[in-house]
Amino acid sequence: MAETKFGSFEGLLEITEEGLRPIASILREIILETGPDACEVVRLGDRAATYGVGPKKMSEGYVYILPYKSWVNLGFYRGAALDDPHGLLEGTGKNLRHIKMRTVEDTGRAGVKALIRQALEERRQALKR
Repeated sequence: MAETKFGSFEGLLEITEEGLRPIASILREIILETGPDACEVVRLGDRAATYGVGPKKMSEGYVYILPYKSWVNLGFYRGAALDDPHGLLEGTGKNLRHIKMRTVEDTGRAGVKALIRQALEERRQALKR
Protein backbone atom coordinates (compact mmCIF):
# COMPACT_ATOMS: atom_id res chain seq x y z
CA MET A 1 0.00 0.00 0.00
CA ALA A 2 1.29 3.48 -0.89
CA GLU A 3 2.40 5.70 1.95
CA THR A 4 0.32 8.84 2.55
CA LYS A 5 2.26 12.03 1.88
CA PHE A 6 1.28 14.75 4.33
CA GLY A 7 2.14 18.39 3.84
CA SER A 8 1.10 21.96 4.46
CA PHE A 9 -1.65 24.03 2.92
CA GLU A 10 1.08 26.07 1.22
CA GLY A 11 2.33 22.84 -0.32
CA LEU A 12 -1.16 22.14 -1.62
CA LEU A 13 -1.31 25.61 -3.15
CA GLU A 14 2.01 24.96 -4.90
CA ILE A 15 0.50 22.00 -6.78
CA THR A 16 -2.75 23.88 -7.53
CA GLU A 17 -3.35 25.76 -10.79
CA GLU A 18 -2.26 29.35 -10.19
CA GLY A 19 -5.66 30.86 -11.02
CA LEU A 20 -7.37 28.60 -8.48
CA ARG A 21 -5.09 29.39 -5.55
CA PRO A 22 -7.14 32.40 -4.36
CA ILE A 23 -10.30 30.27 -4.37
CA ALA A 24 -8.67 27.55 -2.27
CA SER A 25 -7.24 30.14 0.14
CA ILE A 26 -10.60 31.88 0.62
CA LEU A 27 -12.33 28.55 1.25
CA ARG A 28 -9.73 27.75 3.89
CA GLU A 29 -10.35 31.13 5.56
CA ILE A 30 -14.10 30.54 5.59
CA ILE A 31 -13.69 27.06 7.06
CA LEU A 32 -11.33 28.27 9.78
CA GLU A 33 -13.57 31.25 10.61
CA THR A 34 -16.49 28.86 11.00
CA GLY A 35 -14.52 26.37 13.09
CA PRO A 36 -11.33 27.98 14.42
CA ASP A 37 -10.38 24.79 16.27
CA ALA A 38 -10.64 22.64 13.12
CA CYS A 39 -7.96 20.02 12.66
CA GLU A 40 -6.39 20.62 9.24
CA VAL A 41 -4.78 17.62 7.57
CA VAL A 42 -3.23 18.12 4.13
CA ARG A 43 -2.67 14.96 2.15
CA LEU A 44 -0.59 15.93 -0.86
CA GLY A 45 -1.06 12.48 -2.40
CA ASP A 46 -4.82 13.13 -2.43
CA ARG A 47 -4.21 16.77 -3.47
CA ALA A 48 -6.63 17.78 -0.72
CA ALA A 49 -6.97 19.41 2.68
CA THR A 50 -9.43 17.92 5.17
CA TYR A 51 -10.92 19.82 8.11
CA GLY A 52 -12.34 17.91 11.02
CA VAL A 53 -12.93 17.61 14.72
CA GLY A 54 -9.88 15.34 14.69
CA PRO A 55 -7.33 14.04 12.16
CA LYS A 56 -9.22 10.99 10.87
CA LYS A 57 -10.42 11.80 7.36
CA MET A 58 -13.57 9.72 7.06
CA SER A 59 -14.80 9.61 10.66
CA GLU A 60 -13.77 13.03 12.00
CA GLY A 61 -13.57 15.11 8.83
CA TYR A 62 -16.53 17.23 7.86
CA VAL A 63 -15.31 19.28 4.89
CA TYR A 64 -12.44 19.24 2.41
CA ILE A 65 -10.82 21.40 -0.25
CA LEU A 66 -9.86 19.55 -3.42
CA PRO A 67 -8.43 21.58 -6.33
CA TYR A 68 -8.94 20.29 -9.86
CA LYS A 69 -7.67 21.77 -13.12
CA SER A 70 -10.56 24.21 -13.69
CA TRP A 71 -12.30 24.46 -10.31
CA VAL A 72 -11.94 23.76 -6.59
CA ASN A 73 -14.30 21.36 -4.87
CA LEU A 74 -15.57 22.27 -1.44
CA GLY A 75 -16.54 18.78 -0.37
CA PHE A 76 -18.67 17.49 2.47
CA TYR A 77 -18.08 14.00 3.84
CA ARG A 78 -21.72 13.65 4.92
CA GLY A 79 -23.19 16.09 2.43
CA ALA A 80 -26.10 13.85 1.48
CA ALA A 81 -27.56 14.42 4.96
CA LEU A 82 -27.20 18.23 4.91
CA ASP A 83 -30.09 20.62 4.44
CA ASP A 84 -29.30 22.50 1.21
CA PRO A 85 -32.08 25.05 0.56
CA HIS A 86 -29.94 26.89 -2.05
CA GLY A 87 -29.32 23.72 -4.09
CA LEU A 88 -25.54 24.09 -4.04
CA LEU A 89 -24.52 20.49 -3.43
CA GLU A 90 -23.65 18.14 -6.28
CA GLY A 91 -22.96 14.43 -6.32
CA THR A 92 -24.75 11.11 -6.26
CA GLY A 93 -22.70 9.05 -3.82
CA LYS A 94 -24.10 7.56 -0.65
CA ASN A 95 -22.62 10.32 1.57
CA LEU A 96 -20.24 12.66 -0.26
CA ARG A 97 -21.38 15.91 -1.85
CA HIS A 98 -19.44 18.90 -3.17
CA ILE A 99 -19.75 22.41 -4.51
CA LYS A 100 -17.66 23.35 -7.55
CA MET A 101 -16.01 26.74 -7.06
CA ARG A 102 -14.85 28.21 -10.37
CA THR A 103 -14.42 31.85 -9.32
CA VAL A 104 -13.60 33.80 -6.18
CA GLU A 105 -17.18 35.09 -6.27
CA ASP A 106 -18.50 31.52 -6.00
CA THR A 107 -17.01 31.29 -2.50
CA GLY A 108 -19.45 33.97 -1.32
CA ARG A 109 -22.61 32.30 -2.59
CA ALA A 110 -25.56 32.24 -0.21
CA GLY A 111 -25.62 29.02 1.74
CA VAL A 112 -21.91 28.12 1.61
CA LYS A 113 -21.11 29.15 5.18
CA ALA A 114 -24.34 27.61 6.47
CA LEU A 115 -23.41 24.24 4.92
CA ILE A 116 -19.97 24.35 6.54
CA ARG A 117 -21.51 25.21 9.95
CA GLN A 118 -24.07 22.44 9.55
CA ALA A 119 -21.39 19.89 8.60
CA LEU A 120 -19.25 20.90 11.58
CA GLU A 121 -22.18 20.66 13.97
CA GLU A 122 -23.13 17.24 12.59
CA ARG A 123 -19.63 15.89 13.32
CA ARG A 124 -19.55 17.47 16.78
CA GLN A 125 -22.90 15.90 17.65
CA ALA A 126 -22.06 12.52 16.13
CA LEU A 127 -18.78 12.35 18.04
CA LYS A 128 -19.94 14.45 21.04
CA ARG A 129 -17.12 17.01 20.74
